[in-house]
Amino acid sequence: MITKRNSLRIGFVFLFLCLLYVIIIFNLYLIQIRQHSFFHDLGQKQYHVALTTNPPRAPIYDRTGHNPLALNKHMVSAFIVPRQVHEHENLSPFLQKHFPHAHKKYMNNKTSSFMFVQRNLTPQQQTFIKNADLKDIQLLQEPHRFYPLTCAAPTVGVTDVDNKGLFGIELTCNTQLAGKESTCLLEQDARSGHFYFKKEQFKQGKNGTPVQLTIDSDLQFLAHEELKETVNKFNAREGAVIIMNPKNGEVIAMATEPTFNPNKSVPANLELTKNSIITESYELGSVFKAFTALAALEEKIVTPNEPIDCKNKKTAYLDGRKVNTWKAHGVIPFAEVVQVSNNIGIAQVAKRLDYLLYDHYTRLGFASKTNIELPGEQTGFINHPANWSKQSIISLSYGYEVRATLLQLARAFAIIANNGHMVQPHLILGKQTTPSKKLYSDETIKQMRTILHETTQTGTARRANIKGYTVMSKTGTANILQNGQYNERKNMYTCAGIVEKGDYQRVIVTFVKEAAHPNLFASIVAAPLFERIAQKTIIHDKVV
Repeated sequence: MITKRNSLRIGFVFLFLCLLYVIIIFNLYLIQIRQHSFFHDLGQKQYHVALTTNPPRAPIYDRTGHNPLALNKHMVSAFIVPRQVHEHENLSPFLQKHFPHAHKKYMNNKTSSFMFVQRNLTPQQQTFIKNADLKDIQLLQEPHRFYPLTCAAPTVGVTDVDNKGLFGIELTCNTQLAGKESTCLLEQDARSGHFYFKKEQFKQGKNGTPVQLTIDSDLQFLAHEELKETVNKFNAREGAVIIMNPKNGEVIAMATEPTFNPNKSVPANLELTKNSIITESYELGSVFKAFTALAALEEKIVTPNEPIDCKNKKTAYLDGRKVNTWKAHGVIPFAEVVQVSNNIGIAQVAKRLDYLLYDHYTRLGFASKTNIELPGEQTGFINHPANWSKQSIISLSYGYEVRATLLQLARAFAIIANNGHMVQPHLILGKQTTPSKKLYSDETIKQMRTILHETTQTGTARRANIKGYTVMSKTGTANILQNGQYNERKNMYTCAGIVEKGDYQRVIVTFVKEAAHPNLFASIVAAPLFERIAQKTIIHDKVV
Protein backbone atom coordinates (compact mmCIF):
# COMPACT_ATOMS: atom_id res chain seq x y z
CA MET A 1 0.00 0.00 0.00
CA ILE A 2 1.44 3.36 -1.06
CA THR A 3 1.28 5.83 1.72
CA LYS A 4 1.32 9.54 1.46
CA ARG A 5 4.87 9.58 2.69
CA ASN A 6 6.04 7.08 0.06
CA SER A 7 4.28 9.06 -2.59
CA LEU A 8 6.26 12.15 -1.64
CA ARG A 9 9.50 10.19 -1.83
CA ILE A 10 8.64 8.80 -5.26
CA GLY A 11 7.72 12.27 -6.46
CA PHE A 12 10.95 13.73 -5.11
CA VAL A 13 13.05 11.03 -6.81
CA PHE A 14 11.14 11.56 -10.06
CA LEU A 15 11.69 15.32 -9.94
CA PHE A 16 15.38 14.78 -9.12
CA LEU A 17 15.78 12.43 -12.09
CA CYS A 18 13.95 14.85 -14.35
CA LEU A 19 16.18 17.68 -13.20
CA LEU A 20 19.25 15.52 -13.72
CA TYR A 21 18.01 14.61 -17.18
CA VAL A 22 17.46 18.29 -17.99
CA ILE A 23 20.97 19.11 -16.79
CA ILE A 24 22.39 16.34 -18.97
CA ILE A 25 20.37 17.49 -21.97
CA PHE A 26 21.46 21.08 -21.35
CA ASN A 27 25.13 20.09 -21.15
CA LEU A 28 24.82 18.02 -24.29
CA TYR A 29 23.30 21.06 -25.95
CA LEU A 30 26.19 23.21 -24.80
CA ILE A 31 28.81 20.69 -25.91
CA GLN A 32 27.31 19.59 -29.19
CA ILE A 33 25.68 22.80 -30.36
CA ARG A 34 26.78 25.92 -28.50
CA GLN A 35 30.42 24.82 -28.07
CA HIS A 36 30.66 22.54 -31.07
CA SER A 37 33.34 24.63 -32.77
CA PHE A 38 35.51 24.76 -29.65
CA PHE A 39 35.58 21.00 -29.10
CA HIS A 40 35.85 20.28 -32.81
CA ASP A 41 38.91 22.52 -33.05
CA LEU A 42 40.34 20.91 -29.90
CA GLY A 43 40.03 17.49 -31.52
CA GLN A 44 41.53 18.76 -34.76
CA LYS A 45 44.54 20.12 -32.90
CA GLN A 46 45.19 16.72 -31.39
CA TYR A 47 45.31 14.84 -34.70
CA HIS A 48 45.52 17.38 -37.53
CA VAL A 49 48.05 19.87 -38.91
CA ALA A 50 47.12 22.26 -41.69
CA LEU A 51 50.05 22.41 -44.12
CA THR A 52 50.39 24.85 -46.98
CA THR A 53 52.02 23.25 -50.01
CA ASN A 54 53.04 24.59 -53.39
CA PRO A 55 52.23 22.78 -56.64
CA PRO A 56 55.16 21.31 -58.57
CA ARG A 57 57.11 24.22 -60.01
CA ALA A 58 56.67 24.48 -63.77
CA PRO A 59 59.67 23.57 -65.94
CA ILE A 60 61.86 25.90 -67.97
CA TYR A 61 62.65 24.76 -71.52
CA ASP A 62 65.11 25.85 -74.18
CA ARG A 63 63.96 27.17 -77.56
CA THR A 64 63.19 23.67 -78.91
CA GLY A 65 60.60 23.07 -76.20
CA HIS A 66 62.04 19.58 -75.64
CA ASN A 67 65.22 20.19 -73.66
CA PRO A 68 64.53 21.18 -70.04
CA LEU A 69 66.75 23.79 -68.44
CA ALA A 70 65.00 23.41 -65.07
CA LEU A 71 62.73 20.61 -63.88
CA ASN A 72 61.60 18.97 -60.64
CA LYS A 73 62.72 16.02 -58.60
CA HIS A 74 61.75 15.03 -55.08
CA MET A 75 63.70 15.76 -51.93
CA VAL A 76 63.06 14.25 -48.51
CA SER A 77 62.71 16.45 -45.44
CA ALA A 78 62.35 15.60 -41.74
CA PHE A 79 59.80 17.37 -39.53
CA ILE A 80 58.23 17.27 -36.08
CA VAL A 81 55.03 18.61 -34.53
CA PRO A 82 56.38 20.25 -31.34
CA ARG A 83 53.08 20.52 -29.50
CA GLN A 84 52.42 16.79 -30.00
CA VAL A 85 55.84 15.41 -29.05
CA HIS A 86 55.45 12.16 -27.08
CA GLU A 87 59.08 11.26 -26.35
CA HIS A 88 60.74 14.53 -25.43
CA GLU A 89 63.39 12.75 -23.37
CA ASN A 90 64.58 10.93 -26.52
CA LEU A 91 63.95 13.62 -29.11
CA SER A 92 65.70 16.52 -27.40
CA PRO A 93 69.15 14.88 -26.95
CA PHE A 94 68.99 13.48 -30.49
CA LEU A 95 68.32 16.91 -32.00
CA GLN A 96 70.89 18.59 -29.79
CA LYS A 97 73.60 16.18 -30.94
CA HIS A 98 72.80 15.80 -34.63
CA PHE A 99 70.65 18.82 -35.56
CA PRO A 100 71.59 21.62 -33.12
CA HIS A 101 69.85 24.37 -35.11
CA ALA A 102 66.61 22.39 -35.06
CA HIS A 103 67.04 21.69 -31.34
CA LYS A 104 67.33 25.39 -30.54
CA LYS A 105 64.25 26.16 -32.62
CA TYR A 106 62.33 23.31 -30.98
CA MET A 107 63.15 24.43 -27.45
CA ASN A 108 61.93 27.95 -28.25
CA ASN A 109 58.74 26.83 -30.03
CA LYS A 110 57.31 23.87 -28.16
CA THR A 111 53.74 24.92 -28.93
CA SER A 112 54.34 25.19 -32.67
CA SER A 113 52.14 23.09 -34.95
CA PHE A 114 54.89 22.24 -37.47
CA MET A 115 58.67 22.48 -37.67
CA PHE A 116 61.24 21.19 -40.14
CA VAL A 117 64.21 19.40 -38.61
CA GLN A 118 66.13 19.54 -41.87
CA ARG A 119 65.19 19.73 -45.51
CA ASN A 120 66.75 18.09 -48.56
CA LEU A 121 68.20 15.20 -46.61
CA THR A 122 70.96 13.12 -48.15
CA PRO A 123 70.28 9.37 -48.52
CA GLN A 124 72.67 8.78 -45.62
CA GLN A 125 70.76 11.21 -43.39
CA GLN A 126 67.45 9.56 -44.30
CA THR A 127 68.79 6.14 -43.31
CA PHE A 128 70.25 7.54 -40.10
CA ILE A 129 66.93 9.09 -39.03
CA LYS A 130 65.00 5.92 -39.88
CA ASN A 131 67.43 3.81 -37.85
CA ALA A 132 67.11 6.19 -34.90
CA ASP A 133 63.48 4.99 -34.63
CA LEU A 134 62.13 8.19 -33.09
CA LYS A 135 58.36 8.28 -33.45
CA ASP A 136 58.26 12.09 -33.25
CA ILE A 137 60.41 12.61 -36.35
CA GLN A 138 58.56 12.07 -39.62
CA LEU A 139 59.82 12.13 -43.21
CA LEU A 140 58.09 14.09 -45.95
CA GLN A 141 58.65 14.23 -49.72
CA GLU A 142 58.86 17.72 -51.25
CA PRO A 143 59.45 18.96 -54.80
CA HIS A 144 62.97 20.21 -55.51
CA ARG A 145 64.63 21.83 -58.54
CA PHE A 146 67.11 20.11 -60.87
CA TYR A 147 69.13 21.79 -63.64
CA PRO A 148 70.36 19.54 -66.49
CA LEU A 149 72.44 22.26 -68.22
CA THR A 150 74.71 23.56 -65.48
CA CYS A 151 76.55 26.02 -67.75
CA ALA A 152 73.30 28.01 -68.11
CA ALA A 153 73.00 28.54 -64.36
CA PRO A 154 73.66 32.32 -64.23
CA THR A 155 70.89 32.82 -66.82
CA VAL A 156 68.35 30.23 -65.67
CA GLY A 157 69.02 30.94 -61.99
CA VAL A 158 68.21 28.76 -58.97
CA THR A 159 65.56 28.43 -56.27
CA ASP A 160 65.93 28.33 -52.50
CA VAL A 161 64.92 25.44 -50.26
CA ASP A 162 61.29 26.61 -50.47
CA ASN A 163 61.46 26.47 -54.30
CA LYS A 164 61.29 30.25 -54.67
CA GLY A 165 63.45 31.91 -57.34
CA LEU A 166 66.64 33.54 -56.09
CA PHE A 167 67.99 35.01 -59.33
CA GLY A 168 67.92 34.60 -63.09
CA ILE A 169 64.77 33.50 -64.91
CA GLU A 170 63.73 31.57 -61.80
CA LEU A 171 63.37 34.94 -60.04
CA THR A 172 62.03 36.97 -62.98
CA CYS A 173 59.29 34.42 -63.74
CA ASN A 174 58.80 33.18 -60.17
CA THR A 175 55.05 33.88 -60.04
CA GLN A 176 54.39 32.20 -63.37
CA LEU A 177 56.51 29.14 -62.55
CA ALA A 178 55.33 28.71 -58.95
CA GLY A 179 51.57 28.76 -59.51
CA LYS A 180 49.30 29.13 -56.47
CA GLU A 181 49.66 27.24 -53.21
CA SER A 182 47.23 24.68 -51.78
CA THR A 183 46.34 24.11 -48.13
CA CYS A 184 46.20 20.41 -47.26
CA LEU A 185 45.31 18.54 -44.07
CA LEU A 186 48.09 16.50 -42.51
CA GLU A 187 46.31 13.93 -40.30
CA GLN A 188 47.62 11.53 -37.67
CA ASP A 189 46.41 7.97 -37.38
CA ALA A 190 45.44 7.55 -33.70
CA ARG A 191 46.64 3.94 -33.68
CA SER A 192 49.93 4.08 -35.58
CA GLY A 193 50.92 7.68 -34.96
CA HIS A 194 51.95 8.08 -38.61
CA PHE A 195 51.04 11.09 -40.75
CA TYR A 196 49.57 11.09 -44.19
CA PHE A 197 48.03 13.65 -46.55
CA LYS A 198 44.28 13.74 -46.37
CA LYS A 199 42.70 14.03 -49.78
CA GLU A 200 40.54 17.00 -48.85
CA GLN A 201 42.02 20.46 -49.43
CA PHE A 202 41.06 23.66 -47.67
CA LYS A 203 42.27 25.76 -50.60
CA GLN A 204 42.75 24.51 -54.13
CA GLY A 205 45.98 25.64 -55.76
CA LYS A 206 46.93 26.25 -59.36
CA ASN A 207 49.80 24.73 -61.31
CA GLY A 208 52.54 26.97 -62.64
CA THR A 209 53.01 27.73 -66.33
CA PRO A 210 56.19 26.56 -68.11
CA VAL A 211 58.62 29.13 -69.50
CA GLN A 212 60.36 28.64 -72.83
CA LEU A 213 63.59 30.52 -73.42
CA THR A 214 65.32 31.62 -76.60
CA ILE A 215 68.44 29.75 -75.41
CA ASP A 216 69.56 26.80 -77.52
CA SER A 217 70.87 24.24 -75.03
CA ASP A 218 73.26 22.63 -77.57
CA LEU A 219 74.82 25.94 -78.57
CA GLN A 220 74.94 27.04 -74.93
CA PHE A 221 76.95 23.94 -74.09
CA LEU A 222 79.26 24.21 -77.11
CA ALA A 223 79.92 27.92 -76.55
CA HIS A 224 80.70 27.35 -72.90
CA GLU A 225 83.10 24.50 -73.69
CA GLU A 226 85.04 26.71 -76.13
CA LEU A 227 85.03 29.58 -73.65
CA LYS A 228 86.24 27.36 -70.83
CA GLU A 229 89.07 26.01 -73.00
CA THR A 230 90.23 29.55 -73.87
CA VAL A 231 90.04 30.79 -70.26
CA ASN A 232 92.09 27.78 -69.13
CA LYS A 233 94.56 28.10 -71.99
CA PHE A 234 95.45 31.69 -71.10
CA ASN A 235 94.93 31.17 -67.36
CA ALA A 236 92.48 34.07 -67.44
CA ARG A 237 90.39 35.36 -64.57
CA GLU A 238 87.06 35.18 -66.42
CA GLY A 239 85.39 35.15 -69.82
CA ALA A 240 82.01 35.39 -71.53
CA VAL A 241 80.26 34.64 -74.82
CA ILE A 242 76.95 35.81 -76.24
CA ILE A 243 75.22 34.70 -79.45
CA MET A 244 72.21 36.71 -80.64
CA ASN A 245 69.85 36.87 -83.59
CA PRO A 246 70.04 40.53 -84.70
CA LYS A 247 66.76 40.40 -86.58
CA ASN A 248 64.55 39.75 -83.55
CA GLY A 249 66.84 40.16 -80.53
CA GLU A 250 66.67 36.52 -79.41
CA VAL A 251 69.62 35.59 -77.20
CA ILE A 252 70.60 32.09 -78.33
CA ALA A 253 73.53 31.51 -75.97
CA MET A 254 74.82 33.37 -72.93
CA ALA A 255 77.84 31.70 -71.32
CA THR A 256 80.21 32.83 -68.58
CA GLU A 257 83.27 31.23 -67.04
CA PRO A 258 83.92 30.49 -64.23
CA THR A 259 80.44 29.37 -63.29
CA PHE A 260 78.90 27.10 -60.63
CA ASN A 261 76.84 23.93 -60.31
CA PRO A 262 73.24 24.91 -59.53
CA ASN A 263 72.45 21.38 -58.32
CA LYS A 264 74.70 21.92 -55.32
CA SER A 265 74.35 24.57 -52.66
CA VAL A 266 74.76 28.20 -53.70
CA PRO A 267 78.52 28.91 -53.68
CA ALA A 268 80.06 31.05 -50.96
CA ASN A 269 81.49 33.26 -53.71
CA LEU A 270 78.29 34.90 -54.93
CA GLU A 271 80.20 36.51 -57.82
CA LEU A 272 79.96 33.14 -59.56
CA THR A 273 76.17 33.37 -59.61
CA LYS A 274 76.16 36.68 -61.48
CA ASN A 275 75.57 36.82 -65.20
CA SER A 276 78.48 39.16 -65.94
CA ILE A 277 77.19 39.71 -69.50
CA ILE A 278 74.60 42.07 -68.02
CA THR A 279 75.74 42.72 -64.43
CA GLU A 280 79.20 44.07 -65.28
CA SER A 281 80.19 46.98 -67.51
CA TYR A 282 83.67 47.51 -68.91
CA GLU A 283 85.85 49.98 -70.77
CA LEU A 284 86.19 47.70 -73.77
CA GLY A 285 88.81 49.56 -75.79
CA SER A 286 89.29 49.49 -79.55
CA VAL A 287 86.09 47.58 -80.35
CA PHE A 288 84.45 51.01 -79.93
CA LYS A 289 86.34 52.32 -82.96
CA ALA A 290 83.61 50.69 -85.01
CA PHE A 291 81.07 53.06 -83.46
CA THR A 292 83.32 56.11 -83.74
CA ALA A 293 83.64 55.30 -87.44
CA LEU A 294 79.87 54.75 -87.74
CA ALA A 295 79.20 58.17 -86.21
CA ALA A 296 81.80 59.92 -88.38
CA LEU A 297 80.46 58.36 -91.58
CA GLU A 298 76.85 59.22 -90.67
CA GLU A 299 77.80 62.84 -89.95
CA LYS A 300 79.77 62.89 -93.25
CA ILE A 301 82.84 64.41 -91.66
CA VAL A 302 85.01 61.73 -93.24
CA THR A 303 84.83 59.24 -96.10
CA PRO A 304 86.20 55.70 -96.12
CA ASN A 305 88.92 56.67 -98.59
CA GLU A 306 90.02 59.96 -97.00
CA PRO A 307 93.75 59.89 -96.17
CA ILE A 308 94.44 60.19 -92.43
CA ASP A 309 97.95 61.00 -91.20
CA CYS A 310 98.72 58.55 -88.41
CA LYS A 311 102.13 60.26 -87.89
CA ASN A 312 104.06 57.05 -88.58
CA LYS A 313 104.70 56.82 -84.83
CA LYS A 314 103.58 54.63 -81.95
CA THR A 315 103.30 57.76 -79.79
CA ALA A 316 102.05 61.16 -80.93
CA TYR A 317 100.65 64.32 -79.34
CA LEU A 318 97.26 65.77 -80.29
CA ASP A 319 96.58 69.20 -78.78
CA GLY A 320 99.23 68.44 -76.20
CA ARG A 321 97.70 65.09 -75.21
CA LYS A 322 99.77 61.94 -75.51
CA VAL A 323 98.26 59.19 -77.68
CA ASN A 324 99.77 55.70 -77.88
CA THR A 325 98.99 53.09 -80.51
CA TRP A 326 100.07 49.49 -80.88
CA LYS A 327 101.83 49.93 -84.25
CA ALA A 328 103.09 52.89 -86.28
CA HIS A 329 101.29 53.77 -89.52
CA GLY A 330 101.77 56.64 -91.94
CA VAL A 331 99.13 58.23 -94.15
CA ILE A 332 96.40 55.63 -94.72
CA PRO A 333 92.72 55.72 -95.77
CA PHE A 334 90.23 56.15 -92.94
CA ALA A 335 88.81 52.66 -93.56
CA GLU A 336 92.26 51.25 -92.97
CA VAL A 337 92.60 53.26 -89.75
CA VAL A 338 89.75 51.15 -88.38
CA GLN A 339 91.03 47.94 -89.94
CA VAL A 340 94.50 48.23 -88.39
CA SER A 341 93.08 49.80 -85.21
CA ASN A 342 95.27 52.89 -85.09
CA ASN A 343 94.52 55.08 -82.05
CA ILE A 344 96.21 58.19 -83.44
CA GLY A 345 94.16 58.13 -86.65
CA ILE A 346 90.78 57.47 -85.02
CA ALA A 347 91.37 60.16 -82.40
CA GLN A 348 91.89 62.81 -85.08
CA VAL A 349 88.56 61.94 -86.72
CA ALA A 350 86.80 61.87 -83.34
CA LYS A 351 87.97 65.44 -82.67
CA ARG A 352 85.95 66.52 -85.69
CA LEU A 353 82.86 64.89 -84.15
CA ASP A 354 83.39 66.52 -80.75
CA TYR A 355 80.13 66.35 -78.69
CA LEU A 356 78.36 64.49 -81.50
CA LEU A 357 80.30 61.35 -80.52
CA TYR A 358 78.48 61.33 -77.18
CA ASP A 359 75.14 61.67 -79.00
CA HIS A 360 75.92 58.69 -81.22
CA TYR A 361 77.04 56.51 -78.34
CA THR A 362 73.72 57.14 -76.62
CA ARG A 363 71.85 56.57 -79.90
CA LEU A 364 73.52 53.17 -80.14
CA GLY A 365 72.11 52.27 -76.74
CA PHE A 366 75.13 52.67 -74.52
CA ALA A 367 74.36 53.92 -70.99
CA SER A 368 70.80 52.61 -71.32
CA LYS A 369 69.55 49.19 -70.22
CA THR A 370 68.46 46.61 -72.76
CA ASN A 371 65.64 45.60 -70.34
CA ILE A 372 66.34 41.94 -70.90
CA GLU A 373 64.28 39.66 -68.60
CA LEU A 374 67.00 39.26 -65.98
CA PRO A 375 67.58 41.07 -62.68
CA GLY A 376 70.73 43.06 -61.96
CA GLU A 377 71.35 44.63 -65.36
CA GLN A 378 73.78 47.54 -65.31
CA THR A 379 73.18 50.76 -67.19
CA GLY A 380 76.78 51.41 -68.12
CA PHE A 381 78.34 54.86 -68.36
CA ILE A 382 79.41 57.49 -70.86
CA ASN A 383 81.36 60.50 -69.65
CA HIS A 384 79.05 63.47 -70.31
CA PRO A 385 80.48 66.39 -72.35
CA ALA A 386 79.93 68.66 -69.34
CA ASN A 387 82.65 66.66 -67.56
CA TRP A 388 85.08 66.31 -70.44
CA SER A 389 88.75 67.13 -70.22
CA LYS A 390 91.00 67.63 -73.24
CA GLN A 391 91.72 63.91 -73.08
CA SER A 392 88.08 62.81 -73.10
CA ILE A 393 87.28 62.95 -76.83
CA ILE A 394 90.52 61.07 -77.53
CA SER A 395 89.78 58.38 -74.94
CA LEU A 396 86.17 58.01 -76.06
CA SER A 397 87.26 57.44 -79.67
CA TYR A 398 88.89 54.12 -78.74
CA GLY A 399 86.72 52.85 -75.93
CA TYR A 400 87.73 54.57 -72.70
CA GLU A 401 85.61 56.87 -70.51
CA VAL A 402 82.70 54.73 -71.71
CA ARG A 403 81.59 51.59 -69.91
CA ALA A 404 79.28 49.05 -71.55
CA THR A 405 77.89 45.62 -70.82
CA LEU A 406 78.59 42.86 -73.31
CA LEU A 407 74.88 42.69 -74.09
CA GLN A 408 74.86 46.41 -74.94
CA LEU A 409 77.83 45.75 -77.24
CA ALA A 410 75.95 42.92 -78.97
CA ARG A 411 72.88 45.14 -79.34
CA ALA A 412 74.96 47.88 -80.96
CA PHE A 413 76.47 45.44 -83.50
CA ALA A 414 72.95 44.18 -84.18
CA ILE A 415 72.11 47.70 -85.43
CA ILE A 416 74.77 47.32 -88.13
CA ALA A 417 73.52 43.82 -88.96
CA ASN A 418 69.88 44.94 -88.96
CA ASN A 419 70.31 47.70 -91.53
CA GLY A 420 70.33 50.53 -88.99
CA HIS A 421 67.45 49.36 -86.78
CA MET A 422 67.75 48.47 -83.10
CA VAL A 423 65.97 45.50 -81.57
CA GLN A 424 65.50 44.66 -77.90
CA PRO A 425 67.44 41.60 -76.73
CA HIS A 426 65.23 39.09 -74.94
CA LEU A 427 65.25 35.61 -73.41
CA ILE A 428 61.57 34.64 -73.35
CA LEU A 429 60.65 32.88 -76.59
CA GLY A 430 57.71 34.32 -78.50
CA LYS A 431 58.12 37.81 -77.13
CA GLN A 432 57.17 40.30 -79.83
CA THR A 433 59.77 42.99 -80.45
CA THR A 434 59.32 45.99 -82.68
CA PRO A 435 62.47 47.30 -84.39
CA SER A 436 63.22 50.94 -83.74
CA LYS A 437 62.98 53.62 -86.34
CA LYS A 438 65.96 53.66 -88.68
CA LEU A 439 68.94 55.07 -86.78
CA TYR A 440 71.51 55.11 -89.60
CA SER A 441 71.30 55.59 -93.35
CA ASP A 442 71.70 52.75 -95.84
CA GLU A 443 74.89 54.37 -97.18
CA THR A 444 76.50 54.54 -93.73
CA ILE A 445 75.57 50.96 -92.87
CA LYS A 446 76.93 49.73 -96.21
CA GLN A 447 80.22 51.60 -95.70
CA MET A 448 80.55 50.28 -92.15
CA ARG A 449 79.84 46.69 -93.16
CA THR A 450 82.58 46.93 -95.81
CA ILE A 451 85.07 48.32 -93.29
CA LEU A 452 84.31 45.60 -90.73
CA HIS A 453 84.47 42.90 -93.40
CA GLU A 454 87.92 44.09 -94.46
CA THR A 455 88.95 44.26 -90.80
CA THR A 456 88.12 40.55 -90.57
CA GLN A 457 89.77 39.74 -93.90
CA THR A 458 93.10 41.53 -93.49
CA GLY A 459 92.98 43.60 -90.29
CA THR A 460 93.26 42.96 -86.57
CA ALA A 461 90.27 40.56 -86.58
CA ARG A 462 91.55 38.31 -89.38
CA ARG A 463 91.71 35.32 -87.01
CA ALA A 464 87.91 35.56 -86.73
CA ASN A 465 87.42 35.04 -90.46
CA ILE A 466 85.51 32.01 -91.80
CA LYS A 467 85.92 31.01 -95.42
CA GLY A 468 82.68 30.99 -97.38
CA TYR A 469 80.83 33.31 -94.96
CA THR A 470 80.64 37.06 -94.55
CA VAL A 471 82.18 37.96 -91.20
CA MET A 472 82.26 41.60 -90.05
CA SER A 473 84.06 42.04 -86.75
CA LYS A 474 86.26 44.26 -84.61
CA THR A 475 88.62 43.45 -81.78
CA GLY A 476 89.51 45.44 -78.69
CA THR A 477 92.34 45.19 -76.17
CA ALA A 478 91.88 47.42 -73.13
CA ASN A 479 93.92 48.14 -70.01
CA ILE A 480 92.11 47.69 -66.71
CA LEU A 481 91.73 50.65 -64.37
CA GLN A 482 93.19 49.99 -60.91
CA ASN A 483 93.45 52.56 -58.13
CA GLY A 484 92.94 55.41 -60.59
CA GLN A 485 95.64 54.19 -62.99
CA TYR A 486 95.44 51.99 -66.09
CA ASN A 487 97.45 48.83 -65.53
CA GLU A 488 99.19 47.85 -68.78
CA ARG A 489 99.82 44.34 -67.40
CA LYS A 490 96.12 43.63 -66.87
CA ASN A 491 93.89 43.63 -69.93
CA MET A 492 90.51 42.72 -71.36
CA TYR A 493 90.20 41.15 -74.80
CA THR A 494 87.03 41.46 -76.89
CA CYS A 495 85.93 40.43 -80.34
CA ALA A 496 82.45 41.41 -81.51
CA GLY A 497 80.96 40.90 -84.92
CA ILE A 498 78.39 39.60 -87.36
CA VAL A 499 78.31 36.28 -89.23
CA GLU A 500 76.18 36.17 -92.38
CA LYS A 501 75.24 34.00 -95.31
CA GLY A 502 72.16 34.84 -97.35
CA ASP A 503 69.35 35.66 -94.93
CA TYR A 504 71.17 34.01 -92.03
CA GLN A 505 72.67 36.37 -89.42
CA ARG A 506 74.20 36.00 -85.98
CA VAL A 507 75.88 38.54 -83.72
CA ILE A 508 78.63 37.04 -81.56
CA VAL A 509 80.64 38.65 -78.78
CA THR A 510 83.60 36.94 -77.10
CA PHE A 511 85.34 38.35 -74.06
CA VAL A 512 88.30 37.29 -71.90
CA LYS A 513 89.57 39.21 -68.88
CA GLU A 514 93.00 39.24 -67.22
CA ALA A 515 94.96 36.55 -68.99
CA ALA A 516 98.09 35.58 -67.07
CA HIS A 517 100.23 35.57 -70.22
CA PRO A 518 101.95 38.92 -71.01
CA ASN A 519 101.93 40.92 -74.25
CA LEU A 520 98.69 39.55 -75.62
CA PHE A 521 96.13 41.16 -77.93
CA ALA A 522 92.47 40.47 -78.62
CA SER A 523 93.52 39.28 -82.08
CA ILE A 524 95.28 36.37 -80.36
CA VAL A 525 92.83 35.68 -77.52
CA ALA A 526 89.27 36.73 -78.40
CA ALA A 527 89.29 36.56 -82.22
CA PRO A 528 90.17 32.82 -82.46
CA LEU A 529 87.50 32.13 -79.84
CA PHE A 530 85.02 34.08 -81.98
CA GLU A 531 85.98 32.02 -85.03
CA ARG A 532 85.56 28.65 -83.25
CA ILE A 533 82.21 29.58 -81.75
CA ALA A 534 81.00 30.99 -85.09
CA GLN A 535 81.98 27.76 -86.83
CA LYS A 536 80.12 25.62 -84.30
CA THR A 537 77.09 27.92 -84.58
CA ILE A 538 77.05 27.62 -88.37
CA ILE A 539 77.39 23.83 -88.25
CA HIS A 540 74.70 23.55 -85.59
CA ASP A 541 72.32 25.76 -87.58
CA LYS A 542 73.11 23.80 -90.78
CA VAL A 543 73.98 26.94 -92.76
CA VAL A 544 75.48 25.90 -96.10
